Amino acid sequence: MNRPFPLLLVTGLAFGANFPLGKLAAAAGVNPALWAAVICLGAGISVLAAATLFEKAPPVPGIYRYAAISGLVSNVIPLFLTFAAIPHIGSGLAAILVATSPVTTALLSMLLRVRPPNLLGLAGIAVGLAGAVTIILARHVSFAGGETHWLFLAALIPVFLGIGNVYRSMAWPRGAGPMRLGAMVNLAAVLPLLLLASLGAGLDLLPLLAVPGLVAAQLIASTAMYLTFFRLQAVGGPTYLSQIGYVAAAVGVGAGIAFLGESYPPLVWLGIAVVAAGIGLSTLAQVRPGRKP
Repeated sequence: MNRPFPLLLVTGLAFGANFPLGKLAAAAGVNPALWAAVICLGAGISVLAAATLFEKAPPVPGIYRYAAISGLVSNVIPLFLTFAAIPHIGSGLAAILVATSPVTTALLSMLLRVRPPNLLGLAGIAVGLAGAVTIILARHVSFAGGETHWLFLAALIPVFLGIGNVYRSMAWPRGAGPMRLGAMVNLAAVLPLLLLASLGAGLDLLPLLAVPGLVAAQLIASTAMYLTFFRLQAVGGPTYLSQIGYVAAAVGVGAGIAFLGESYPPLVWLGIAVVAAGIGLSTLAQVRPGRKP
């Protein structure tokens, strides 16, 4: 599968599961850094097994340096900030901050000239952002009154996501397969996350062991996400990839209807339509003649 749009949908759907699952894990008392480490370890092992079966690639110079830097910037810092901030600022505000990552990614892409979006792509980003924010606000999510320092730290989430998105394209090791890169980046993030966990509330495994079903659901979602994540990076570029956050905002609506018996006002459905329009514009920009490489 090498078409940007299906890859965006699959990756975004799996990514969207992180928010409700992370919120449930925090409510169960699981250390946020430990939860993130479990995600990276499980996804890393699963995707590495898939790469061993389906990607026949020779050793690639620089892959370990790439994995270490990508793991820190793309996984360790954003995951820890997201899961740590949710109990303090609410999942709604955290989701909005993640949804702004296409903006930071687009700005960095243009600044560094790493597959910068054209005007149609920029329009898609703006429209999608408007739709995502509309969905989140219209769902009347709880915005916990977080402390100032948590709000400041959470504001760094889209910054690091944008840096990671651009770096992965800019420094992609020549000849490296997307699944193997995904596995290496996740595995490189495990040790730093465990160190963060030990410095915080400690490596208390009891809350984690008390929610095996939640862990299994998170591992399935994370594995599905990283099986396609780096393929989407290669095919669509950093800015198109970053729009998985828009898809994730719509996923929250579907999850509420399917599993929580929720119903939504018309404004939510308008937001979903706007998100779809934004993604449509961005997808059209991918195939439009004359798009910058």
